[in-house]
Amino acid sequence: MECECFMNITIYDVAREANVSMATVSRVVNGNPNVKPATRKKVNEVIERLGYRPNAVARGLASKKTTTVGVIIPDISNIFFAELARGIEDIATMYKYNIILSNSDQNKDKELHLLNTMLGKQVDGIVFMGGNITEEHVAEFERSPVPIVLAGSIEPFNKIPSVNINYRQATYDVVTEFIEKGHKHIAFVVGPLHNQINKEQKLEGYKEALEKAGIPFNEEYVIEGDYTYDSGIEAWEKLSSLPDRPTAVFVGNDEMAIGVIHGAQDNGLQIPNDVEVITSDNTRLALMVRPQLTSVVQPLYDIGAVAMRLLTKYMNKEKVSENIVILPHRIEHRSSTK
Repeated sequence: MECECFMNITIYDVAREANVSMATVSRVVNGNPNVKPATRKKVNEVIERLGYRPNAVARGLASKKTTTVGVIIPDISNIFFAELARGIEDIATMYKYNIILSNSDQNKDKELHLLNTMLGKQVDGIVFMGGNITEEHVAEFERSPVPIVLAGSIEPFNKIPSVNINYRQATYDVVTEFIEKGHKHIAFVVGPLHNQINKEQKLEGYKEALEKAGIPFNEEYVIEGDYTYDSGIEAWEKLSSLPDRPTAVFVGNDEMAIGVIHGAQDNGLQIPNDVEVITSDNTRLALMVRPQLTSVVQPLYDIGAVAMRLLTKYMNKEKVSENIVILPHRIEHRSSTK
């Protein structure tokens, strides 16, 4: 019988063609040893000839597992998330999981819609990345029939497993370093303040370091950007017009940091002699500018990899000793600081 290969070949077609039961085909596909070698050979030949591809969802219905993991990410073209996604993907491959990846554009409705779409596709677990995780998100996560792990993202209640660095401590460390060098006018160019990491961790770390050193907090020195190069340039324009122009700036990501540096250089200032700058992400952009950027090093790849490994533990019902994982950070000194 000639097959029409553009049609969807099903397990039923294979069984009929090989003259065996569907259960036998299923055993062959799943590598079950209880099949006579001659039968296995015959079934495999038919599978090959018809171009049968076992449907992951259909196989999943039988075993209740699709070996597929959903990954919801704000923007894969953002170098920060791309690095995280790489860590997730490598560990998923190692544990033989497929990945469905979707961009949410940091839009809450889209995030919740993607979550439900992925659950509808019968994924075995989800790695979620998002800047602003609300009570509504957490309620949806808790309702999920499969485990969810957050990567490089926090939620206010510490109910959902997550992998991050201590962003508050990292910011505190940077600002303290500036203070120890004698800086009094220290600016903070931060990402969107509706993002919990920025508002509840980084901004608090900034305030805490100033307070400890007895330097009054001046909100004019905190400029909210949107992670783009242009918002870095605009941030510098605002800062440079202040009566006491800052002499040190901590910036929330590498792209904005380059904007701040170019803005200052366009004003005829020298980095680091006139203004010292430290950035946050240590992506490859930090090495592509002159001067090269001093940066907080967060192990982006590791955050993704550890989040995926944590998810495999939940999916396989392994014992989890720690569900809120904090990885170490450090400051890598380059030429944007003295």
